[in-house]
Amino acid sequence: MKDYILRITLLLVIINLITYVQAQTPPQVPAIYSNIHYDDSGKLYFDYEGVKYFAEEENTKFNLQQLYGNPKGTETGVILDFGNIKGSISYGLIPYGKVEHPLPVFRFLKPIEDGKVEINVVKDFKYPYDFVDWKINKYLTIGYRLIDESGMILYDGEVSLSGTSPFTVNSSISEGPFVSKQTSTGITIWCSTTSQVKASVIVNGEKYEDSEPSLYHEWEITNLSPNSEYNYQVNYGDLSQEYKFKTAPEEGSREAFVFAYTSDSRHANGGGERKIYGANAYIMKKMAALAYSNDAAFFQFSGDMIDGYLSSSQEQEVQYSNWKKSVESFWHYMPFYIAMGNHESLIHLFKYENSNRNAAAIDRFPFETNSSESLFRDVFANPTSSLISEDNNKYDPNPSQQDFPSYQESVYSYKYGNVAMIVLNSDYWYAPSLSDRTETSGGLHGYIMDNQLEWLKNTVEALEKDENIDHVFVTQHTPAFPNGGHSGDDMWYNGDNGNRPYINGKPVEKGIIERRDEYLDILINKSSKVVAILTGDEHNYNWLKLTKDVPIYPEGYEHEKLNVSRPIYQINNGAAGAPYYGQEVLPWSEHTQSFSVENALCLFYVEGNSIIMKVLNPDTLNEIDSVKLK
Repeated sequence: MKDYILRITLLLVIINLITYVQAQTPPQVPAIYSNIHYDDSGKLYFDYEGVKYFAEEENTKFNLQQLYGNPKGTETGVILDFGNIKGSISYGLIPYGKVEHPLPVFRFLKPIEDGKVEINVVKDFKYPYDFVDWKINKYLTIGYRLIDESGMILYDGEVSLSGTSPFTVNSSISEGPFVSKQTSTGITIWCSTTSQVKASVIVNGEKYEDSEPSLYHEWEITNLSPNSEYNYQVNYGDLSQEYKFKTAPEEGSREAFVFAYTSDSRHANGGGERKIYGANAYIMKKMAALAYSNDAAFFQFSGDMIDGYLSSSQEQEVQYSNWKKSVESFWHYMPFYIAMGNHESLIHLFKYENSNRNAAAIDRFPFETNSSESLFRDVFANPTSSLISEDNNKYDPNPSQQDFPSYQESVYSYKYGNVAMIVLNSDYWYAPSLSDRTETSGGLHGYIMDNQLEWLKNTVEALEKDENIDHVFVTQHTPAFPNGGHSGDDMWYNGDNGNRPYINGKPVEKGIIERRDEYLDILINKSSKVVAILTGDEHNYNWLKLTKDVPIYPEGYEHEKLNVSRPIYQINNGAAGAPYYGQEVLPWSEHTQSFSVENALCLFYVEGNSIIMKVLNPDTLNEIDSVKLK
């Protein structure tokens, strides 16, 4: 018996030792990078011409758990503890179950003292200010807005309480519930909670329940009828919320519907909700409200939702959360589909010594757990596709293992009625410094890499044969033809085809303009159904009808040129609140229409073979444009 106990003890010691060593061992540098190494102390650096430029240490200013406020119930209410954050909070009740779009009704403002705020529910929300009937129901949810010393809004949170005196803290839904992945027979419902809880959802009389307590909850709802409205109830602890959704019509239905499109809502100047850390929540909330009020079936958003470019995944998750919460009260009902942009980058940043200047920046790794792509995958519930990664392309240095980031949930397609949407990732494996510093290797802003291009070709080919689909839209963050703000990159780079990704120190074969043409060739010459590409990146609205008469090449371009056998539209709408860009003079400028720096929401009215696009300013509700596409 003693020998048995000794062996078990020794085994536990060995396991703990292995775990400790693994925790201290830095992740392996992916073989697709070049000149990126660790020194003897385990510090990551970029070796440029014999000089070591060390990676900036991961610095998390705050994370979601801290912003939840570590609430503690008291005899009269609740105490929130935000740690080292200084500033103030505004707070009020959230009328769940009483209104269609429950939002906090802020009424009080209190300073944060030594990181803490005490909310006196009994005093603050006594008669006649108890409009949620907490004294009768014995539960309530308080919405709070956390504001730092400079006046910037850091976060909108909520805390749920039960009882009347003393009060007990319950788990709250911190994000959601959201509806996503809508089909004619099902939908996915998902949310996050402030503490681990075993949650459930009831739809059509059937209960879908978590197998174990969790912070994240996702339920795939199936066996529903097409084009039908359903109520759903999400239960979390002793609390619940109720909303509704509608399934898509049967594939091939020619019934009229509307969908919404925009992009680029990273935070801006102007104060208030225009800068809820990372996101322009002011405009996005209006975008969502306008789409919902026009009965949009779904909302496509294609990149740069947040400010991003952080080294901390926890801090970037706060920015994602702020964006999601800006449209949350409409996402309860209407699916949002999200694409990646360059500002969704999570990076390793290499700095010059004793300077704020950057020597280089690359996609963070390990790719599966701590990269731009993995974080994007983890914070949304987008559809998936057969495309795995860029592994096994002809440049892959290790064909037997996965070296590239995953495409999971950042490249996909979905259908609604007689329309299909193809969502691409033109900022895959993005190295922000690559256009100036190719020595690190990395993906290029605006470049569709080989495996993704092959997946696009196969997807377009399948949709071309699909009798249920009449119209195809393709969306990615970067324009094929920039018009204002990004003429130095996107799919143009001032007409310099030399720009391209580098893998393991080697340039890929095709330059950016060659790859742009290969991409357009698929959409134009391999398809009769692609109507338009929906782009962003440039913070303005405009459209271009590409025909054979539009000049699209730099002077003296020597490579094979695109055959534009039929017209296709590029509709750029990056006007969702990021700082605007004015128009530039480019080869195709005379063909660029309706250029505007107003905030803009594109609404596509589809009815059988007809598509009309109306563009509205969500702030003023004036019509910016109306175009008959088909």
